[in-house]
Amino acid sequence: MDNFAQILLLLGATVAVVVGFLRLRIPSSLGYLLVGVMLGPHTIGPTVDLDQMQTLAEFGIVFLLFTIGLNFSLPQLHALRHQVLLLGTGQVLFTTAAVGLIGWLAGLPAIAAFVVGAVFAQSSTTIIGKQLTEQAEDNSRHGRLGLAMSVFQDITAVPFVVVIPVLGLAAGAGVIAGELAWAMAKAALALTLVFFVGRWLLRPLFHLVTRHRSAEVFTLTVLLVALLAAWTTHRLGLSLAFGAFLAGMMLGETEFRHQVESSIRPFRDVLLGLFFIGIGMLFEPAVMPQVWHWALLGAALMLLSKTLLVALIVRQSGIDTLTAWRTGLLLSVGGEFGFALLAIALGAQAIDAHLGQIVLVSVLFSMIAGPVLIRYNHAIANLIVSRFTSGEAVADTPGLEVEDTAHLRNHVIICGYGRIGQSVGHFLEEEHIPFIAVDLDVTLVRQAHAAGEPVFYGDAGEHAMLDGLGLAHARLVVIAHNDLAAALRILTYLRAARPNLPVMVRTRDESHTEQLQACGAVEVVPETLEAGLMIASQALLLLDVPLARVMRRIQEQRSARYPLMHEFYQGDALSGDANETDMHRLRSIGISAGSRALGRTLREIDLAGVSVTALVRAGVRQYSPPPDTRLELDDEIVIYGTQANLRRAEMAVNH
Repeated sequence: MDNFAQILLLLGATVAVVVGFLRLRIPSSLGYLLVGVMLGPHTIGPTVDLDQMQTLAEFGIVFLLFTIGLNFSLPQLHALRHQVLLLGTGQVLFTTAAVGLIGWLAGLPAIAAFVVGAVFAQSSTTIIGKQLTEQAEDNSRHGRLGLAMSVFQDITAVPFVVVIPVLGLAAGAGVIAGELAWAMAKAALALTLVFFVGRWLLRPLFHLVTRHRSAEVFTLTVLLVALLAAWTTHRLGLSLAFGAFLAGMMLGETEFRHQVESSIRPFRDVLLGLFFIGIGMLFEPAVMPQVWHWALLGAALMLLSKTLLVALIVRQSGIDTLTAWRTGLLLSVGGEFGFALLAIALGAQAIDAHLGQIVLVSVLFSMIAGPVLIRYNHAIANLIVSRFTSGEAVADTPGLEVEDTAHLRNHVIICGYGRIGQSVGHFLEEEHIPFIAVDLDVTLVRQAHAAGEPVFYGDAGEHAMLDGLGLAHARLVVIAHNDLAAALRILTYLRAARPNLPVMVRTRDESHTEQLQACGAVEVVPETLEAGLMIASQALLLLDVPLARVMRRIQEQRSARYPLMHEFYQGDALSGDANETDMHRLRSIGISAGSRALGRTLREIDLAGVSVTALVRAGVRQYSPPPDTRLELDDEIVIYGTQANLRRAEMAVNH
């Protein structure tokens, strides 16, 4: 089969299988693996050249590490070092050590045992994130913690990319120690080189490239930087992926990070898919009868060890027992980066092919079982806590009883008792307005309840819980958490149960305001806009603007639904808003010698559909100039309206 036919076969099979997996809500990475098995050399039927696939697959790892580096710059790693980075690093190290020790005691060579431990320590951010989003648990405490730890696993696994090839090439403890020391020295040299080059060269380079406003040149520059860094570390005897990771970290500190990630994503996704296909081609179905029981044992070892270790580490950090077990269940699943480490180990001959098959199938089995464990993580964690910890977390958590709400009338229900919910509760308490709050954070609920506050453990998204909070007699509901899916569920039920009950919803920004209002929210309060108002008010006070005037300005903005927060200058077409024709924007128009408006008043110009917000004359800015203001040469007027009306007004002024 010629190369062109192989490409068509590969693309056709990949599209068919991945689309089928997506329709069945199965992670697409498993679909790519199945394509690799189908087109690999170990199954009946047509095959694709394995050597060419492995070359392309290696670039998939390169761009995966480059993208990870973009999201974790040095300042970010330093800022998050105390909790999530510590937990993620501890999980990887302890799992590698525990599984490696078990493998070594079972008779594996020390190097192979270490590789197995490193592969088993990885978790799938893709599977965890997708499953949590479907379950509306991505903003829960265990969901956020599990996702953060799984992402940081990729960071802490980067040293394995350096160490594993050395282990495969060295023989003897002395040689290994020397090679590792030399490899670490070269890694430090590469880090220093990329760091200084990134600081002094990358930012000016991308400023130069973006000046030409060419999307293809920008993309080519991103590819050049990623591959040049990968080639540099490869020439130093390290992996290609390590250099790409370092380049990503440096670009992650620049203002071009998001555009770089957007430009590289198509290449990363396609090449990463090819990487999984290449992994699938390594699978030999003929050996399954000899290895399936060992693979099941390996998957069980991975799931159990990671669940136990993560739960222990998270619990020791001060987080409640139930959340610790739920986080452990999320991270028990095997990960895509484990496949990357396995491929590196096989290429470096740090692990033999037979053991590689067992490890490969073990990770596959764990990825199949992972979505089930994640879906039922609450029920499984509750069972573990109640059976093996004498009900400690359940017994100590304040539960809602009938007598707690029987006396409540005209009260406020607060859903979510984090910083926003607590602020609302404290103001209500000052005004002697009764309220009751519910939250899923066991530690927070226990502390607040012990302090005498009417806070209880529960999920406000459950209808029975809302009814138990005295919904029939409530005066107001405040949804103070930041879980959009849960907020929509609550609103849907409230609209059916008590359609006239006012509901306030806190949201991060305005992106979901219309959706929440359509579901019945009387008022939606975006955090970012309120923060902008507070910062603006404090700035005015520091500039000696009288307090009464500042309060009047803020009240005007709130009454008018934050109009100034929507007034932005359009910029050029690269700003991303070129198609948003219905959005109001600001535009500045200069009065030149040839302008029709020169010598005329604002009233005499056809400015229908726009408002004049300011006039700049001789460097002095006048807000809301009166209609009889006569325009002079070099005046600058600032108008506000939709894009169509702005263009029409500009034509009236200049033509």
